Amino acid sequence: MQPETQARIKELETTLQTIEQVMDLDAMAQRVRELEQQAQDPSLWDDPSHAQQVTTELSNVQARLKKVTSLRSRLDDLPVMYELAEEEGDASMADDELAEITSAIESLEVQTMLSGEYDEREAVVNIRSGAGGVDAADWAEMLMRMYVRWAEKHGHKVDVYDISYAEEAGIKSATFVVHGEYMYGQLSVEQGAHRLVRISPFDNQGRRQTSFAEVEVLPVVEQTDHIDIPDADIRVDVYRSSGPGGQSVNTTDSAVRITHIPTGIVVTCQNEKSQIQNKASALNVLQSKLLEKKRQEEKAEMDALGAGGNASWGNQMRSYVLHPYQMVKDLRTEYEVGDPQKVLDGDLDGFLESGIRWRMAQQQTESQ
Repeated sequence: MQPETQARIKELETTLQTIEQVMDLDAMAQRVRELEQQAQDPSLWDDPSHAQQVTTELSNVQARLKKVTSLRSRLDDLPVMYELAEEEGDASMADDELAEITSAIESLEVQTMLSGEYDEREAVVNIRSGAGGVDAADWAEMLMRMYVRWAEKHGHKVDVYDISYAEEAGIKSATFVVHGEYMYGQLSVEQGAHRLVRISPFDNQGRRQTSFAEVEVLPVVEQTDHIDIPDADIRVDVYRSSGPGGQSVNTTDSAVRITHIPTGIVVTCQNEKSQIQNKASALNVLQSKLLEKKRQEEKAEMDALGAGGNASWGNQMRSYVLHPYQMVKDLRTEYEVGDPQKVLDGDLDGFLESGIRWRMAQQQTESQ
C-alpha cells in the first residue's frame, strides 16, 4: 500500500472515531431497544399519531446506526482489500472503495454539525420569484424542480402545499415540505436570493437576462413548540383552486388563504381536496413562519446585547451563470462547479456540505 493511501486511511479512521463519539453509538443502540419495546406494545396504535412518531423514529435511528456500523466495517476491511489488490496488481477496486468511503464519511461528518435547536426537523421551503419578470418566474420554477429532484435522489418525500402560477411561464411562488430527518438543518443553508444569468428564452432578440428568486426555509412545527394563534388573530379566506392558465383543479372552494393580522403574514394551501385539510396545512405553515419569526427576534435581541455577530445570509447567496460561461458559485463559501445543469438536476450535496461547514465556522467565530 502506498504511503499516501495509508495516511488517508488513518485520517479517515480518526474522523470516523470522532463521528462515533459524537453520535454516541451505545446510546443510539439503547434508544433502538426502547423504541422496539414500544413498537411491540399492542396498545401503541390506540394513539395512531404517537404510534407513527415511534415507528418513524425507530426507523430513522436504526438507519443512522446501520450507516455508521456499515462504514466502520468497510473501513476496517480496506487494508485487506489493498493487500489483495497488490497481489493481483490492480488496485482500481480498492481505490474506488476508498473514494466511496471518503465521500460517505465526509457527508456523515457534516451531519454531526447539525446540532441546532430545529436542525432535526423536516423543512418547509418557500420560493418566490423576484426581479426579472417572466424570466424570474421561470427561474423560481427551475429552483423548485432542483430541490424536488435533490429530495427524490435521496429518497425524501415532497408534499406541495401551494403553487401560484405566473401568467406567461413559471411560478410566482411555491410552498412545499421536504420530509425526513435533518431536512431543515441541511436545507436551511439554501436560504437567500438565488441569481440566474442566461440568454433569455423569452426575449425575441436573444439578450442576456439576470433574474432573481428568493428561497425561504423553515422548520416544520411540532406539538411541543407551543405557537399559540388565537382565532381573533387570523382571517381565513376560501377560494377555488386553480392550475396553470387558470384551469380549474376542482369545482369547490377548497383552497385556503390565512392572514395573520398582527404580523401581516399570509399563507395559502390548495393541494388537498378538502377545505379542512387545506386549512390545517396552511396553519402548520403559518406556525412555522411564526416560529422562525420568534427565533429571529430572539437572535436579534442577543445580537443587540453583544452575544451574536454579523453572520447574515445576505441577499445574494448564489449565482448560476449559463451565459457567457458555465458556472454555479456560492458567494459565501466560494464553493463552485462548472456544470450548472447537473446542479439544476438536483446535485446539491457539495453546496449543502460547504454551506453547513461555513455556518459552523461562523457560529464558532460568534461564540469567541
